Amino acid sequence: MPEAQLKDSGSGLAPVTEGWFVVNVRDAEWWFADSRGARCSFESEYGEPAVEFPQLGINLTVLEPGQPSTYHAESSQEAFLVLFGECRLLVEGEERLLRQWDFFHSPPWTEHAFVGAGDGPCMILMAGARGPATKSQEGQVRYPASELAAGYGASVAEETSDPAQVYATAEWFRRERPSYWDRLPWA
Repeated sequence: MPEAQLKDSGSGLAPVTEGWFVVNVRDAEWWFADSRGARCSFESEYGEPAVEFPQLGINLTVLEPGQPSTYHAESSQEAFLVLFGECRLLVEGEERLLRQWDFFHSPPWTEHAFVGAGDGPCMILMAGARGPATKSQEGQVRYPASELAAGYGASVAEETSDPAQVYATAEWFRRERPSYWDRLPWA
């Protein structure tokens, strides 16, 4: 297996060819949205061509207090480890406060979302098994309506399995580092 080529497209390094690679988090490509936090996926899902991991989704997500992810359930298992900070886990209609080093295992079809909490950024290592390689996630993810999640701006109004519908009005992630980059552990 050859080594992948990495390229900086404005906010850090991402693979532009298939293969193995090593990249430091501080040097990797980051995506940011004021209302949705920051994300480093180590892939190049928006590259030309896209370079994605076929079997494992893995990313670092940083949420500021009050920033939510979207309440959803997936057909594959997922695992989450809080690396620093605090967040609220919304899971199956319940709420739990997670702190540094708390681990959450999400079996297939477990409804969940995260909301940043505490006094500063929260970083979560997120990993999940990937289903069959398709461009559409139709049938692989479900977005249930949740009164609890709606209270944090993390729920859809009506249940759907269409990601395009869910994110149609969401702020798009931009290829840039978050405004609070200097408060992250590697700065």
